[in-house]
Amino acid sequence: MKQKNRAWPLLVPIYLFTMVFVFFPILYMIALSFMERAEVWGFVQRFTWDNYKKIWEPLYRNTFLESLKLAFLSTICITLIGYPFGYFMAKTSEKWKKRILILLLIPFFTSSLIRLNGWIIVFRSNGVLDKLFMGLHITEKPLKLLYTYPAVVTGMVYVLLPFMILSVFSSAEKLDWSLVEAARDLGAGRVTAFWTITLKQTLPGLLSGVVLTFIPSMGLFFIADILGGNKIVLVGSVIQEQMTKGRNMPFAAALSVVLMILTSFMIALYRRVAGTRELEGLY
Repeated sequence: MKQKNRAWPLLVPIYLFTMVFVFFPILYMIALSFMERAEVWGFVQRFTWDNYKKIWEPLYRNTFLESLKLAFLSTICITLIGYPFGYFMAKTSEKWKKRILILLLIPFFTSSLIRLNGWIIVFRSNGVLDKLFMGLHITEKPLKLLYTYPAVVTGMVYVLLPFMILSVFSSAEKLDWSLVEAARDLGAGRVTAFWTITLKQTLPGLLSGVVLTFIPSMGLFFIADILGGNKIVLVGSVIQEQMTKGRNMPFAAALSVVLMILTSFMIALYRRVAGTRELEGLY
């Protein structure tokens, strides 16, 4: 009982921070989403469902679908690259693990905006990639790679890939390799041992990586703005536009609430799948 009483002073700042900077802002955003827009700026305290009805208009509905499509495609690409990378990184020596980890963390010391502007140099006409392709005689004239859908997907993969690699690496490093060796000794092939032992043991890291990449990719509108121009519009872009140019704060709040519900659904799905895997491990 004395230990619990001693812990209370340490918990109070955490609870205060959560209430002030997380709980109350979310409540304010939800309440704001049911208000009416004022004629010039701000909102009128009059309850309405119009903001949520407006989201079902084809323009905004297609924006959500486009954001989901880009999030799914980016997550699939990140998984195909990040899972093998994290898995084989865990199998390397301790010296190479540290070296690779440093290389993965170095980009975080630089702003994402600066790094993404570097991709403009790569993708633009007569840029690095064009000169490389023409030098290898793959193409005869400059390609239009900048402000395209593949450029945006590449930007998403580039920014979010380290989160997948580190999540898989943390699980693969804890993997009991003796179980894999035992499966091989009992006659299982490499593919069978991977599907039955390795994948199941590293699934929590894989699911964590999926959550850490799928959820941000729905709202990282600055990547679409920099590498996609005005051709690819995400939900985050619409929210920013409503807050700045449209000055429609209630509608921006409604868009934010729907986006929060979608991301919360992904987190709940992850917790359910991860909990199911833990229960299976007990038996």
